[in-house]
Amino acid sequence: MRIVFMGTPQFAVPALEALIALDGAEVVGVFTQPDRPKGRGNKLAMSPVKETAVKAGIPVFQPERIRKTGVDDLRNLQPDLCVTAAFGQILSQEILDIPPMGNINVHASLLPKHRGSAPIAHAIMAGDRKAGVTTMMMDAGIDTGDMLLKAETEIGEGETCGELTERLSRIGAELLVRTIEAMRAGTLKRIPQNEAEMTYDQMLTKEMGIPDFTADADKVCGLINGLNPWPCVSIPAGEEWLKLLRAVVTEGSGKAGSYIAADPKNGLVIACGKGAVKVLELQAPGGKKMRAEDYLRGHSLVISD
Repeated sequence: MRIVFMGTPQFAVPALEALIALDGAEVVGVFTQPDRPKGRGNKLAMSPVKETAVKAGIPVFQPERIRKTGVDDLRNLQPDLCVTAAFGQILSQEILDIPPMGNINVHASLLPKHRGSAPIAHAIMAGDRKAGVTTMMMDAGIDTGDMLLKAETEIGEGETCGELTERLSRIGAELLVRTIEAMRAGTLKRIPQNEAEMTYDQMLTKEMGIPDFTADADKVCGLINGLNPWPCVSIPAGEEWLKLLRAVVTEGSGKAGSYIAADPKNGLVIACGKGAVKVLELQAPGGKKMRAEDYLRGHSLVISD
């Protein structure tokens, strides 16, 4: 089975590695986003998927828009099957028609909930108790194709988007292998999505990192955990902005946005419209991630009345 893989971030790497190790499969090409400037020096950096493909000796293709400049390269690879995981580009019908076995997508949500480019962050922000991965047959819509297999997992208290993404990437890789094995065996069933249960989430933006503490504590907590590692929730602290990286809901009341506690013993507790959040980890500009209690040993935050 000749397979072409399309993906970009770290989430997609375990899926690619699983395909490389899959008996009877040959990854004949990898499509990923072009190298982008990264870090303080703005040096061009390969995507995690490209790094993996290069190490494995797999040809890599990086069109800015695959539907415009990648069609011929894909057709020349003569894939039996295409697999995508967080690729970051929309595939045209012309591309979808190339592999005779179709196109399988590894989507990090329990479809039809959380369609879109940031399903893991939105699952946490929505207060979902469970997250998961769905393999699906791609069509011309955005995450609208028939579902194949699902796997779910509990979202832990205080679990961040980065941590959940890492877990789901491994779950997704295992689910992908099961999906392809079922396809080979002829036992794979296609399940149409129920549009009445569909939710579609917007892309993440920096503006989302400005918290509204008049909201209930569970909403604020979901925002903090869901936006870590990007764009992160930030609050002003004197002349600098603190990134709030991890939080849990706790008891407490006060003026929304005020500090109920801000000391090394009790940590950082912020009042919300209903309840309060306890910040477990934060980061000052130019600093490292640290426990809130440790930060407060060397810095003071004014507790509001």
